[in-house]
Amino acid sequence: MTLAKLALGFAFRSLILGTAIAAGFAQAQSGYPARPVRMLVGFPPGGGTDLTARIVATNLAERLGQPVVVENRVGAGGNIAMDAIAKAAPDGYTIGVAGSLITINATLQPNLPFDPVKDFAPITKLVSNPLVLFSNPAFEAKDLRQLIALAKAKPGAISYGSPGAGTAMHLVGALLNQSAGMNLVHVAYKGNGPVVNDVLGGQVPLGVADVASTLSFIKSGRLHVIGVATPQRTRVAPELPTLAESGLPGFQVQSWTGVVAPARTPPEIITRLNANIRAILENAEVRDKLLAAGLEPAPNTPEEFAEVIRTETQRWAKAIRETGVKPDS
Repeated sequence: MTLAKLALGFAFRSLILGTAIAAGFAQAQSGYPARPVRMLVGFPPGGGTDLTARIVATNLAERLGQPVVVENRVGAGGNIAMDAIAKAAPDGYTIGVAGSLITINATLQPNLPFDPVKDFAPITKLVSNPLVLFSNPAFEAKDLRQLIALAKAKPGAISYGSPGAGTAMHLVGALLNQSAGMNLVHVAYKGNGPVVNDVLGGQVPLGVADVASTLSFIKSGRLHVIGVATPQRTRVAPELPTLAESGLPGFQVQSWTGVVAPARTPPEIITRLNANIRAILENAEVRDKLLAAGLEPAPNTPEEFAEVIRTETQRWAKAIRETGVKPDS
């Protein structure tokens, strides 16, 4: 047999083998999922992140025909779960719930074991979690303009609580100081609940927390709203004014939750998960359940969600440098 014929035969066999491998891969993807899917959550049961994950997981299991098991990997502000997702096999059987905190921690915690932009395949944003600046009703400033005037008249005399140093809520206050030329003093708590309790009790005049933690007290008149940090009024409580419309045009701090997979997860799996989760979030019953919990459904495409993570990571890096926010400040 001539060398040319041997080469031709080898090329033909390679083509057949390559076609067979591609067909087998496509068949494997079309059969996804063939076993249960894990959904890792970095926060304990009972909170808004866990609630959202369980609502989505229950409905997603029905659509995929396989169990979707929520697994709480608590610790390090959600970083333990995120690290586990980043290091999981990129086969669609481990996905997880990411929060906007990963875009902040990328700068505040330079030794993170994962990169929020490079190590995940975004699937879709799930919900926006509106943040609100609120006060004890006895506090003399009733709106943002009055607060700015009072804070400038008494620099360093007015404090605000947040659920922790380096959180998005802490950054709301830091950016307000920067934007309005104030000097509100930050007081770090451990969670939304203690912030709300101390504002209710008058130990601290102002607080920043999520709407989910404050809405019942706002509706009962036990807390007064200065403004919400969303760019437009939130569907959760459209009667609440935004900080942007109250005197600081363009002001916004977004807090969100979304679903990601490990980087290099096949695009076919990402597309299928995105389509199913978006359909779940667009269901009226699911939407109403989330809104009642203070969470605003906000599904998007994988490409749009990737852009959110990328741009917010850049934005927070700049804001943290300019405001001097630190994890222990």
